[in-house]
Amino acid sequence: MTAGTGKRADGGSGAGAPRFDVPEVDAFTRPYWDAAAEGRLLLRRCRAAGCGAVHHYPREFCPSCWSEDVVWEQATGRATLYTWSVVHRNDLPPFGARVPYVAAVVELAEGPRMMTEIIDCPADALRIGMPLTVRFRRDGDGRRDGDGRRDGDGADGPGYAVPVFGPA
Repeated sequence: MTAGTGKRADGGSGAGAPRFDVPEVDAFTRPYWDAAAEGRLLLRRCRAAGCGAVHHYPREFCPSCWSEDVVWEQATGRATLYTWSVVHRNDLPPFGARVPYVAAVVELAEGPRMMTEIIDCPADALRIGMPLTVRFRRDGDGRRDGDGRRDGDGADGPGYAVPVFGPA
């Protein structure tokens, strides 16, 4: 689930700007990205006796007790704003075309904190603790009109759905 590899959106090696917002989907993270394409946010929950911790970013083990008995669980999609920063300059493609944007950390209702972007809210209206809900930006390039297909080949490019948050 790592972004920032600099791989091209089309997966090729020819000319074109590298992309730094396209996730690397593998067998482990596929359920996460498939759910996102369907408009659902998944988290991981530990099933070890006495633990039950929920975590994000997805890992194959529990970061609290190190158990490997963890499962995918659908999140409510509710969060509160923990902190944010307005980004006015970013030279990495395609972020430069998105500035200014709000990079944020939200606290999910289930407990974990998550790095994300805040959309549909002017920066001067943001407040610590404000209620938010998950939304999904389709098509790793910032457009919302991508089809979010699971195979990563949307009609206009990569078909990823990336969780972002907006006012509740």
